[in-house]
Amino acid sequence: MGKIRVLSDQVANQIAAGEVVDRPASVVKELLENALDAGASRIRIEIEGGGRRLIRITDDGSGMSQDDAMLAFERHATSKIRSSDDLLSIATLGFRGEALPSIASISRLELLTRSGDEAAGTRVEIAGGRVVSVEEAGAPAGTTIAVRDLFFNTPARRKFLKAESTELSHVTALVTHYALAHPERHFELHSATHALLIAPPVREVSERIYQIFGRDTLDQLVPMAAERRFDRAGVPEPPPWRRDEDYVAPDPGFLRVSGFVSKPALQKLNRNSIYVFVNQRLIRDRLILHAVSEAYRNIIPPTSFPVILMFLEMPAHEVDVNVHPAKTEVRFRQQSLIHDFVRDGIRNTLMKARPAAEFLNALTAHPLATPSLSVSPMPGVVSDVPGSEPPAEAADAEVFILNAPVPPPQAVRLPFAPGAIPADAMRPVSAGAADGTAAQTADGTYSREEQVLPEGGDETGSLHGLASLKPLGQLRESFILAVNDEGFWIVDQHVAHERVLFEKILRERDVERTERQRLLMPMLIDLQPHQMVVFADMAGELERNGFEVEPFGPHTIAVKAAPAGLEGGELERMLMEVLEQQGASFQSENLETARTRIAASIACHAAIKINTPLDPARMEWLLAELARTEHPTSCPHGRPIALRYSWKDIQRAFHRI
Repeated sequence: MGKIRVLSDQVANQIAAGEVVDRPASVVKELLENALDAGASRIRIEIEGGGRRLIRITDDGSGMSQDDAMLAFERHATSKIRSSDDLLSIATLGFRGEALPSIASISRLELLTRSGDEAAGTRVEIAGGRVVSVEEAGAPAGTTIAVRDLFFNTPARRKFLKAESTELSHVTALVTHYALAHPERHFELHSATHALLIAPPVREVSERIYQIFGRDTLDQLVPMAAERRFDRAGVPEPPPWRRDEDYVAPDPGFLRVSGFVSKPALQKLNRNSIYVFVNQRLIRDRLILHAVSEAYRNIIPPTSFPVILMFLEMPAHEVDVNVHPAKTEVRFRQQSLIHDFVRDGIRNTLMKARPAAEFLNALTAHPLATPSLSVSPMPGVVSDVPGSEPPAEAADAEVFILNAPVPPPQAVRLPFAPGAIPADAMRPVSAGAADGTAAQTADGTYSREEQVLPEGGDETGSLHGLASLKPLGQLRESFILAVNDEGFWIVDQHVAHERVLFEKILRERDVERTERQRLLMPMLIDLQPHQMVVFADMAGELERNGFEVEPFGPHTIAVKAAPAGLEGGELERMLMEVLEQQGASFQSENLETARTRIAASIACHAAIKINTPLDPARMEWLLAELARTEHPTSCPHGRPIALRYSWKDIQRAFHRI
């Protein structure tokens, strides 16, 4: 008898379930995507026992007839695709037809569904992949699927599940993500005893962010939008023998990105606050994550990460979603184009917005780098970070109460086209006295509603007003104190000069006109053996950045020239820093990253130091040069450059508003 056997359908379904379903959140994801594909406007999710005991999802979508309800549990039965050609342009969240049979093979499942044009609905009960009953039943239009006793017949997988609170946090995170992507739909998430998430439909994504994360987070985000047209190089065409005489090549279409990116002041310790949707599909893509990191390089510290809510829209044939069983990864046909488009879109948004760090926010905020973005928790709440686990002592499930507050006054429409944001969209201004003073009421108090900003007051918190700063003096010969119509500013003179020098070095490096100075006597520096190896790899790049260095013996180098501004001990410390920091990663990182690392180190050691007195002319020069930089928000290492105590904050502190 031969050794090879054909597996039964039940075993095959359980194997497929292992690829598609690894925890309750996976079940919720598959069923939630089916509800969205069915056009549901209201989706209700109920969870018991962290999803082990019960997962019930109810939607008001298109529903199914009895025949379709039975076919839905056959392997690879789907209404989404018809032929292999359809795989080249998938426009739905689900398409393989594996989810329902896979889930049914490892649970006790009940389906209740009715299409809108039928008088009666259908109830189907399945246990461990075997059909128990099929009958007519009264039901509203739409579909309800209840999944009980998950992994009851595969105990090995069941024991790998985490604590109920942990599994609940993963489900909460997943539903939160899809609520962000579909603000026009109603989402509810309930546990056995609590309403965990209630997100009624809203018009704008900004309102959904306000619902879930609150005003403080929304105020730290900057809207972004960009668009470009694909070229025909990425448009697949059928071979000649499959074309008819009326064949017309498809339109390559547009690539659009919209969403929100965080100001440099808002930083997280991991990537779990980066939400990326491609054609409304939640993904975790290394290419996009790398583009985000490149966009924020030299703006925030390399160990911190931004908050991103990004919607990428492109023709379906430009992205392959059939590369991962759980459909969480995609492959782009033009990867370099997508990467550069996302990177440049974020950087251009930050360059245009120039967000300023508010003085009062800096005083009252939590530490800059926090673990991740999460919804506002009630006491005892478990983190909603995908992939993170709560501490062992967190035995009680935490509860998220997300009732819809009044929409925020600054509503930004998303997705949007470039230029669609009005200039004052994020700055509502009320009518009142033109001189900027609060109107006095009959009882002698000041009316907040009648207060307006004086001409030139910018309450969006941007750095566009740097050019108009007038220095007043220095604080401990380290910080420049300055004023303009927007308020009172404190500028760190070292990091401000560091940013100026950093961008100057990169510009000169690009045109190969790096300013250098020759030393009267060569500086001899002794190196460790491993540092000599790193130096040999980096010698060419150091030369292009203004150094003239050559070996002087087996363990010594001689520095004959250096970039302008570096001398003495700073020159030696800078070279040692570059050799140590670059040594571990120089071979693995790309050339552009290596160049910016070297430029950042040169700028840091050549910049004006703290405890250095500056005359008024020198302060005016530094502020003017800072205003001309592309990213005056932070130094190349991510430290903030300027804090602004706005005119409105000053008025509020003196009870003028």
